[in-house]
Amino acid sequence: MGPRSSRPSRWNAPRQLPAIGLDDADDLAHTFIGHDRRREIERGQAGRRGHALRAAELIERKRNGGELTDTEVAELVLGYTRGDVPDYQMAAWCMAVYFKGLTGRETYALTDAMVRSGDTLDLGARLGRRTVDKHSTGGVGDKTSLAVGPIVAACGVPFGKMSGRGLGHTGGTLDKLESIPGLRVELTIAEFVSQVREVGLAIVGQTSDLVPADKKLYALRDVTATVDIVPLIASSIMSKKLAAGPDAVVLDVKVGDGAFMKTLDDARILAEQMVDLGKRAGRQVVCLLTDMDQPLGCAVGNALEVREAAETVAGEGPSDFTELVLAACARLLALSDLGIDLDEGARRAKTAMEDGSATTAYERWIRAQGGDPDLSVLPRAPVVREIVAPRAGVVTRLGAHPIGIASLELGGGRRTKEDAIDHAVGIVCRAKRGHVIEAGQVLADVHARDDESANPARSSREARA
Repeated sequence: MGPRSSRPSRWNAPRQLPAIGLDDADDLAHTFIGHDRRREIERGQAGRRGHALRAAELIERKRNGGELTDTEVAELVLGYTRGDVPDYQMAAWCMAVYFKGLTGRETYALTDAMVRSGDTLDLGARLGRRTVDKHSTGGVGDKTSLAVGPIVAACGVPFGKMSGRGLGHTGGTLDKLESIPGLRVELTIAEFVSQVREVGLAIVGQTSDLVPADKKLYALRDVTATVDIVPLIASSIMSKKLAAGPDAVVLDVKVGDGAFMKTLDDARILAEQMVDLGKRAGRQVVCLLTDMDQPLGCAVGNALEVREAAETVAGEGPSDFTELVLAACARLLALSDLGIDLDEGARRAKTAMEDGSATTAYERWIRAQGGDPDLSVLPRAPVVREIVAPRAGVVTRLGAHPIGIASLELGGGRRTKEDAIDHAVGIVCRAKRGHVIEAGQVLADVHARDDESANPARSSREARA
């Protein structure tokens, strides 16, 4: 792979695998409280000063390129989660990691500490089965879990997944599911386990009691320019997967214009680190590196993507999306307790799509969470505008990022966590990269709330013929 560059890099991390002070209120307290209470306050202040001094030492060592022990990493992370280590010191440590990186051992110590910061769930032990899970690093039109779950469940493998919401140009699985009338994504742990046992499938929101350290640390990284650090990205993803307790995980690492990882080399580094973390934790982890230079499938937008996922489960989806779904299902089935190989996993997944058993599993799952699986009840946008080709030619580019932004501007995503989502809006791509088109042929449909919002989406879309 070649030596590491001496130039500071945001991807600075060793590759472990082959290429795959007292304030005024305190002063007043000394005047008015009794002796015992005063000593208690003084001990608390001394403890906080001790944490601050210890954190400063760890920051300095990492800044200078040193290595922290497992205990020191845990002390820092758990101290930050409790509030003993202040934001400014944790931010300084993250910036030191940005420039100096973490070893594989340090990255696992960080991941393990984040897992230990909250509750954990051993789903396999509760079910008495080997359990599997999947995770995508996020992209435009990525509705893979909605199709993979029913197919895997139809093949007899329990699939329980905790998912998140979207922010920015990438959509969230929970947002897509909430476009289904009546469907609940907030289940208790007991309800979650019971549904996986009885139905074979559940996809729900992650409980706040799992990995609270990650939630707090990510919020800090988001405002301190320390998000794009591979060891911290890998530990964030894997801590949530490990806390949820699957025996095996298939990771879909997106690469390209609409993904966080823009190049194959960067995506491979992230994949290698997550596989390494899984091995250190005693889990089987398989990574797929998949294209996000153009949207996945045709539909971009919550209800539109639910419809496309259901059609794919029935064997009627876009070819690129169907290919990825079958690849993920084959690996999940091969990693399960069925005792089959990859080829047999692919065969069984395809059969479940063709014989209708996957659709039956999909409908049973949606009903179990209170939703209506009838696609006719999904919300529809009042305005649908066609974008047509001005001339004949070949589509040479279909930018995933600008299409994701266009869907966001239509109301299909959120810029902040507080933003409301319009589940009906979005874009359906009728022609994709490499397609030969005629003049006047429809390239895409813009699904909008009104005429005014439809027009900016037309100009935002970047597809060249």
